[in-house]
Amino acid sequence: MFLARKRSSGCRVLRTSSATRQTGITCLCVALTVTVLLLIPDHPMHAQSPAAPAPAPAPEPSTSTDLFVMAGSDFDRPGLAPRANYNIGIGHTFGFLHKDPIGDELTFGYTYENAGSHGFLHTSFGEHTESLGIMKNFSLPKTKFWTGYTWIQSGITSYTGYANVRNRLDSGVSVGAIAHLSFHSSIWIQESYSKVVTVPWYTTSSIGYTYSW
Repeated sequence: MFLARKRSSGCRVLRTSSATRQTGITCLCVALTVTVLLLIPDHPMHAQSPAAPAPAPAPEPSTSTDLFVMAGSDFDRPGLAPRANYNIGIGHTFGFLHKDPIGDELTFGYTYENAGSHGFLHTSFGEHTESLGIMKNFSLPKTKFWTGYTWIQSGITSYTGYANVRNRLDSGVSVGAIAHLSFHSSIWIQESYSKVVTVPWYTTSSIGYTYSW
């Protein structure tokens, strides 16, 4: 009976060792599985997330105010006599007039012209004009640096240097191009045709600078 007990105890020890070994193997497998899961990169999951939409471009302002200064030369008829022409004015673009075929910018300007029979820059005879106008701005194909415009103006011209100041109706039409250096700065190049009542018609070529805001 002593031998039988010894055998039974040995079997229990073997069973206990086998169970302990199996439990250790199971724990090792679980630990390896957790380690592998932790080491797997999660980049593909991030790659599947939708990209954030690009911010919409800022809308261009629908209105602006232009302060312009221009200088050029009249070519008086007959004879194409050159005479100095200086112009300063202000204009404002209205958004609701963008589709108007005549114009989208209202302007007010003052012009001084040498009205003497000789000289270029200045004589005792002057022509001073205050005028209202409407300008139509339009884009040009394949460029954003250049735009074009047409400009209709009408006002009162005062001739000085005589015994009495002579007031006349002055009307003109212009066509030009604008080189946009930035939103605030631009260069204007312009050709104008003008007619004053009782005075021969004349053309004016001029260039100027404009500040916008």
